[in-house]
Amino acid sequence: MIDHVYISVADINKSLAFYAAALKPLGWKIFGSYDSASGPKGVPDLYGIGDDVYASGKGVGSSIWLRQRKPGETGLYLGIVCDSNALVDAAYAAAIKVGGIDEGKPADRTYFAHGYYAANVADFDGNRLEFVRKAWNPQRHA
Repeated sequence: MIDHVYISVADINKSLAFYAAALKPLGWKIFGSYDSASGPKGVPDLYGIGDDVYASGKGVGSSIWLRQRKPGETGLYLGIVCDSNALVDAAYAAAIKVGGIDEGKPADRTYFAHGYYAANVADFDGNRLEFVRKAWNPQRHA
């Protein structure tokens, strides 16, 4: 399951209005933002739009996070749900083994939320994957 996608945009306010209106019929809404000052260097300001499950924080859902585009920036940032920390570790190791570029070893990311465990890799074209386990999400395969 896809947990979240970052979309780099030229105009945050215009894009927030667009995505909120386009996704409203599907139950999506603007639910919050992330101030980069509260996290490590390199994590941008983020503006979240999520489905009703994701926005509630009570289960596995999907979200889009808008970020300010930097000059010349391209690529995709995709968060993929993992059912355990061990699966985050395994996916990260597999990606690195086939030439993925380390962008953050598996670790707790408490600057996002308690129980947020993730690892980050990039492919050869600068597209990024985040393997993520959120403690509050139930496992999909028990």
